Amino acid sequence: MADERRLYEAHPPERSADAEAHAPERRSRTKRRTAAGELWEWTKAIVIAVVLSYLVRTFLFAPTIVDGESMMDTLLNHERVIVNKLIYHVEAPKRGEIIVFHATPDKDFIKRVIGVAGDRIEMKNDTLYINGQAVDEPYLNDNKALWKKELAAAHMDGAVPYTEDFIVDRVPDGTVFVLGDNRRNSTDSRVLGPVPVDRVIGRAEFVFWPLERFRWLHP
Repeated sequence: MADERRLYEAHPPERSADAEAHAPERRSRTKRRTAAGELWEWTKAIVIAVVLSYLVRTFLFAPTIVDGESMMDTLLNHERVIVNKLIYHVEAPKRGEIIVFHATPDKDFIKRVIGVAGDRIEMKNDTLYINGQAVDEPYLNDNKALWKKELAAAHMDGAVPYTEDFIVDRVPDGTVFVLGDNRRNSTDSRVLGPVPVDRVIGRAEFVFWPLERFRWLHP
């Protein structure tokens, strides 16, 4: 037995011609199976990524392009913002928040919430009053300063307020009252009326493009 084992080790049996002939075919089948497996894995990864992207965009967050100048200088034309679509399913819009909403069946607007349901709103002598209390609007400081310079250049100092006077006796239930920060050039609740909350898409969270102007929009 030892001699037979040594003989086998010294002279291993040769592969048959038939086995040699079929070896390339087996290798080809193996490669095809491997390629098919890799293709299937890539297909699954792409499908999962597409589904997750759809779910995120539909229910959680979505990019939106600012169209127009109604929110200058807070938001500039063509800036891109991320909108949180989930937040108002768990809490109500608050004063000062920047929201995106369906203004018409084919047009979305981005504005700032000034008043919520039940509020009495009065704008008088360029000062905002909510329920009889004066409210500071620091997001308008730059715009107001520029407006004063324009009036001074036109020799109309103090002749025209940055925000015209108006009164809203009561913001209806289920709605919010919105204004653009560029009060001299904004189609908002002064024209459209209060915005139903069920038409609010979400809250604008931050500007992500262009990169050099990346910033959060809420504390």
